[in-house]
Amino acid sequence: MTAAALLPPSPPPDFAELEAEFEIRLPEELREWWSTCGGTDGDVLADVLPPFYTPYSAQRAWEVWSGHRKTWAAQWERPACDYYAGSPGSSYHPAWIPIAGDGFADELVVDLRPGPMRGCVLEWEQEAGQVQRPEWRGISAMLSDVHRSLTEGAPAGHSHPTVTEDGRLDWQIR
Repeated sequence: MTAAALLPPSPPPDFAELEAEFEIRLPEELREWWSTCGGTDGDVLADVLPPFYTPYSAQRAWEVWSGHRKTWAAQWERPACDYYAGSPGSSYHPAWIPIAGDGFADELVVDLRPGPMRGCVLEWEQEAGQVQRPEWRGISAMLSDVHRSLTEGAPAGHSHPTVTEDGRLDWQIR
């Protein structure tokens, strides 16, 4: 049931246009993700990624990122974040590209700041206005962790997969 909510990318993402808008080169993992996953329709939530995140299409990611740019305009050029990927931050950084949301305001973002952790996945907490440590080293690691969790019943990060009575995937935080 959860998988049925995911859409193919339509139309396929224009990566040259996205990179111009984001003003950053997108890593191959992110290009592959958006070439295969088109998010969901409108306000449909499909908690595919733990603990409760629905994937964004490339277009939706750009819309969300643009919203952050407006919200954080006063700090956009000088965000209150460390320089290197994977390090904490207490304002939104332009090099954080949202890939999934919880339907409220928290998101998973790919961190494209420089450094050895470039491409890691962070959890953006809107209410606190911050990120902490990386959740995964990259999109491939995130997807592998989810796959392992679903096939072996093991936790993914700090979440354990369950299935609701109506057949939807749900993640329980441990």
